[in-house]
Amino acid sequence: MLYASVIESPVGKLTILADEAYVCEVTFAEKDVNSLEENTLTIKVAGQLKDYFEGKLQNFDFPIKQNGTEFQQEVWQNLLKIPYGTTTSYAKFSEHNPLAIRAIAAANGKNNLAIVVPCHRVIGSNGKLVGYAGGLWRKQWLLQHEREVSHTGQTELKF
Repeated sequence: MLYASVIESPVGKLTILADEAYVCEVTFAEKDVNSLEENTLTIKVAGQLKDYFEGKLQNFDFPIKQNGTEFQQEVWQNLLKIPYGTTTSYAKFSEHNPLAIRAIAAANGKNNLAIVVPCHRVIGSNGKLVGYAGGLWRKQWLLQHEREVSHTGQTELKF
């Protein structure tokens, strides 16, 4: 059985989907979840995401599981190793397997756990923001937020 919570955030509405044991999706995409109830897990995730946006939380501690190939699972596990407030390039992220850079980028794009599995921390080799399913403006906001919270710099003035 699926459960859902929806929260408002500085980067728009987020929908959280989970079963009894694992969170399987955190998405900006509009989803019809009116027929789904919340459970303790979706409520916990909603609270942790709110804390993240308030700058009080840098690491999530709830169980996650998303469907994907063995290769995609490996990419997503590697995304979890990118420290909060930092970025890496697609070239650096794929240096252990440089011939797979496009496949790695594609797996990154299939990540269904926005923010939680931090695909927003991967940028172009030239330092430019590239490819984010939630939109580049969200990617920029998330990176700026993390840098400010972790005191690793500010990318843009906020008014």
